[in-house]
Amino acid sequence: MNSARSKPLNILHVATINKPIASQLGYGPIETVIYNLDKGLHARGHRSIVACSADSAVAGEQFATVSRSLGGYMRECTPEAHAYVDLHLARALARAQRGDIDVIHMHEWFERVHRGSFNPPVPIVMTLHVPGHKSGIEEFRETHPEVVPLRRPHCVAISGYQRGQYADLIPVAATIPHGVDVDAYPFRERPSTTPYLFHIGRITRDKGQDTAIAVAKQSGAKLILAGCVQNKKDDRSFFSSLRDSLDLVADVSQKPVNDDYFDQVMKPILSSEKQITYIGELDTAAKKHWFRHAQATLFPIRWGEPFGMVLIESMATGTPIIAFGRGSVPEIVKDGATGFIVDSVESMVNAVRRIGCIDRRDCRRHVANRFSIERMTMGYEALYRRVAAVPVSSPRTVEPRLALQRGPRIRGS
Repeated sequence: MNSARSKPLNILHVATINKPIASQLGYGPIETVIYNLDKGLHARGHRSIVACSADSAVAGEQFATVSRSLGGYMRECTPEAHAYVDLHLARALARAQRGDIDVIHMHEWFERVHRGSFNPPVPIVMTLHVPGHKSGIEEFRETHPEVVPLRRPHCVAISGYQRGQYADLIPVAATIPHGVDVDAYPFRERPSTTPYLFHIGRITRDKGQDTAIAVAKQSGAKLILAGCVQNKKDDRSFFSSLRDSLDLVADVSQKPVNDDYFDQVMKPILSSEKQITYIGELDTAAKKHWFRHAQATLFPIRWGEPFGMVLIESMATGTPIIAFGRGSVPEIVKDGATGFIVDSVESMVNAVRRIGCIDRRDCRRHVANRFSIERMTMGYEALYRRVAAVPVSSPRTVEPRLALQRGPRIRGS
């Protein structure tokens, strides 16, 4: 093997600080990806350093920039919060300037790199997590026409579908799908003896919880809904519109997950005569149980999802998918083999009736072959080595508002 190829890399992840980087999260899709990638790099012998909040728990080396995470994706954009982010970035930049880092990996703050306020002396890889039209790139260029990019990050799309969305916005260096630690998802060859359909995701119209309810009612199946309701007017209104369709609301978010979780938490809900049940937001440990005992996971999205972590998490436990074929779904689900890709409520109902013909072992095998942490990590490793070989021009002095300073006090800290 070429020695340059086998040499371990020093990677500095500039993590998001909406939530901690940890293994047990509720809604935290970007934080989950960062955790998984750090874990994969560490397992492959690289030095993975995560610049993150001190309440995180990573597999590699933690570099705490701020005392705690901001607490969620939806919060008031106060001057204090902006200053907190500035402090996080300033300390991450200072860490990058020590001279021992090969590549920086970011997941946010494109505009900081674009205008040079975050300009480390090493290459930057940036994963694109949102749809192109929600990235803010076009709006930034329209409102800052005078800004000439000091440098461009090496951007990574998470699906071919998403890559197409960025075709006219920014160059994309690679397409690398997300991965999960398959061994951490307990496999079940048969669903629960009390059959049910499962839907998990942020409660919002785009995720299609109302469609899932319609499918359950038309098929006669029991449905378990899980997910957070963010502090958005439209999401709160949508959840209110679902309430008349819910037969039971049983928030299990605070229930401890242990060996008796199925008997103590799940069985009483599944044994009830209630058909449509909402169980609140689940953390990583709890959702693994609800995934693996389900007949199928419904994914009736109304938008072009860049990548559905729900899809690979469900299939990792052996539970097949029934989804509308929008966004990246056709790249992730093998129609007829790991689930069914459909285009209407009626065809989704028919798929529920046929779901028993899917071999759950094929679902697990599909994720292990295509969407494992190892596969994702190897994709990033190849990109890191490629960009690390490209010289970076001397960085411009960081803008004063990113200067290292004493952290602001955040309300509630």
